[in-house]
Amino acid sequence: MTASAVRARNRGRSEGSGDLAAGGPIRPLIVTGTIAAAAATAFGLAVVIVLVLAGWIAAPHAGLGLPSVFRTGAVIWLAGQHVGFTLRGTGPIGMLPLGLVLLPGALLWRAGRWVVTVGSVRRLRQVGAAALALALPYSLITVILALASHSERMSASVLQAAACGLLLGLVAGGLGAARALAPWSQLIQLVPDRPRSLVTAVTGSAGVLAAAGALLAGTALALHLHEAGSLQGSLGAGWVGTALLVLLEIGYVPNAVIWAISFTLGPGFAVGVGTIVAPTGASLGPLPAFPLLAALPPGVHPTIPGWLGPVVLALPYVAGGVGGWLLIRTAPVLSIEAAPLWGMATGVLAGGGLGILAAFSGGPLGSGRLSAVGPSGWQVAAVGCLELGIGAAVTAGVVNYFALRRTRPALTRLSAAQEAPTGQAAQEPGNGHTIYVNPWAGDEASDPPRRAGPAALP
Repeated sequence: MTASAVRARNRGRSEGSGDLAAGGPIRPLIVTGTIAAAAATAFGLAVVIVLVLAGWIAAPHAGLGLPSVFRTGAVIWLAGQHVGFTLRGTGPIGMLPLGLVLLPGALLWRAGRWVVTVGSVRRLRQVGAAALALALPYSLITVILALASHSERMSASVLQAAACGLLLGLVAGGLGAARALAPWSQLIQLVPDRPRSLVTAVTGSAGVLAAAGALLAGTALALHLHEAGSLQGSLGAGWVGTALLVLLEIGYVPNAVIWAISFTLGPGFAVGVGTIVAPTGASLGPLPAFPLLAALPPGVHPTIPGWLGPVVLALPYVAGGVGGWLLIRTAPVLSIEAAPLWGMATGVLAGGGLGILAAFSGGPLGSGRLSAVGPSGWQVAAVGCLELGIGAAVTAGVVNYFALRRTRPALTRLSAAQEAPTGQAAQEPGNGHTIYVNPWAGDEASDPPRRAGPAALP
C-alpha cells in the first residue's frame, strides 16, 4: 500500500468521525428531540425545585421530608404548564397562574432552535417534523412526572399532562424551530396577504383590549394597595415566603388582565359559586386571603362610577374598530360588500381567542364554594365575537369605501389605457383635448430587432 493511499484512508476516517461528532445527518430527528425535551424539563424542574427547597428550609416543615419537596416541585412545574392537580381534603385545583407558562415556553423555544441546528433541518416544511419530534417525547416526560409526583396528599392530572405537554411543545418548539431558519420578517412574508391581514387585525384588537385590561386591573389594585399590603403582612410568611408569594402574584398577572378584559366585554367573572363582578355591579362572598383579591371588596357594591360605565363598555367596539382599520390598511378589499364580512371574521377570530384565554384563566379552587372561579369561556367568546365583530365590520366597511373612492379614478384610467388599442384616441372628458395612448410606447425603440425564424415565435 502506498503512502498516498494511507493518507487518503486516514483523511476519510477523520471526515467520517467529524460527521459522527456533528450528529446532524446521522442522528435521527426523534433522538435529537428527545434529548432537547429531557434537557428543557431537567432545567425547568431544577429551577422550580430550588425555589421550593428555599421555602421548605425557611418555613417550618414538620412532617414534610425531602421527597415531598421534590414531589411538590414536580407538581408546581406541571402547574406552570396548566396541568391541574387534586389536594386531599380540598378538591381539584385548576385556577393556575398563566405567567408560569413563560418558563417552560422559553425553554421549549430554545429546545426547538437546538433541534433545528443539530438535526440539520434546512427547509421550513421540515419544521413540523422537528416540532413533533420535540413535542412527543416532551409530552411523555410530562406524563411520567405526573405519575411520579403522585402521593397521598396530592396528585396531578395525567390526561392534562399529556395534552398540555404536547400542545406547549408543538407551539413553543415549533415557533423556535421556525425562527431558527429565518427572521420574523421573512416568515411573515410567506403568509398570503389576506390571512396576514387577518392576523394583524386580530392582534391589534387583542392588543387594545389587553392594554385596557391591564390599565383597569392596575388601577383597581392601586386604589386598594393599602388593603393588599396589610393582607400580605398578616400572612406572616417571612422574607423568603414573601418573595415566593410575590413571584406567585406576578404569575397571576396575566389572569388578572384576562379577567379585566372579560369585565369590559360585559360577562365579567366570578369568585365563587353564585358571585359576579361585572360593570353593572359586584356581588361577592368571603374571599381567599390572597393580596391580589384585595381589589375586590366582598359584599354587594358598584364596581365603577356611573359615568365610567359607558366608556368601559365601549372599549370592545373601539378595539374592533382598530382591528377593522388594520385589516383594510394591510390588504384592501376591492369589493365594498366584502369588507364588512372580513371585518366580522376578524371579530369572530378575536372573540374566539379571548374565550379560550378566559377558560384557561379560571378554574376551581377546591370542591366547595370556590369551585367556580374566573370568567365563563363560552360567554366571553359569544359576547366578544358580537361586539368586536360589529366594531370591525363597520370600521372596515367605512375605511374600505373611502380607500376605493381615492383609488377608483386612477384604476379607471389605468384600465382604459391598458384596454385601448395601439394609436386609438382616448379623450379625457370635459377638457376638450384628445390624447393618443400607446401602451407599448417606449418598448419598440428599446427592444432589439427580432430575427426571423423559430426564435421569433412567442
